Amino acid sequence: MKETQDIANQPKNLERPPIVLQIKDLYKSFGENNVLNGFNMTLYKGENLVIMGKSGSGKSVMIKCLVGLMEADSGSITVMDKDITTLNQETLDILRADIGFLFQGSALYDSMTVRENLEFPLRRHSEKFDHKTDTNTMVIEALKNVGLESAIDLMPSELSGGMKRRVALARTLILQPKIILYDEPTSGLDPITSKEIILLMKDIQTKYNTSSLIITHDVDCARYISDRMILLIDGVDYTVGTFKELSASNDPKIRAFFKQ
Repeated sequence: MKETQDIANQPKNLERPPIVLQIKDLYKSFGENNVLNGFNMTLYKGENLVIMGKSGSGKSVMIKCLVGLMEADSGSITVMDKDITTLNQETLDILRADIGFLFQGSALYDSMTVRENLEFPLRRHSEKFDHKTDTNTMVIEALKNVGLESAIDLMPSELSGGMKRRVALARTLILQPKIILYDEPTSGLDPITSKEIILLMKDIQTKYNTSSLIITHDVDCARYISDRMILLIDGVDYTVGTFKELSASNDPKIRAFFKQ
């Protein structure tokens, strides 16, 4: 069930939202190790798209190519109508201000307070907000969105794993991104905290109509958060569909993802 089949099976009178991110025929190899072998994906405005794949399947490589940290061997990556493979560094940096990235390990700066962690991207992308110098209101609003305004002057060492993930999400939100990339958002968290993060992600998507690409191994996360899913197998988009459709498949390669 490829992407073209997924679209073809939609009712004729149902129009898709605009495409905000599209990858076509992406290839990436390291020596004789072929990691991506013609991977394709489409993310629509306001959608939560989950990508699942086994360890070493190429998910991290795909993300690095997507944000311009790694150069693909061939293929195209279009973000908001711009092919990032053709952009110079200055233009790519401007585009990145509209793409939020929640790292797997939260990636907070240990030597900075929560406030300073959130102010950092504002300084780096000051032109997006007309070089605004009073950032306090923006920092407080971002922390309120994740329920952590009381932690504004704490150090990362004083935060729990779930709190760090929330602060990292606030740091992502403060730039008001149009697309958010989540890399294993529930990894290393207990089930209760994982559920809280998932609900927070859904709230943010509803409030801001963000488009989200979510890389996860967490089947429960995929069940609750995804509008559609792609299974990355053998370097390609092996199948595309809803959680309900894929979890009901009899294909052994697909079934392996949903065994509990």
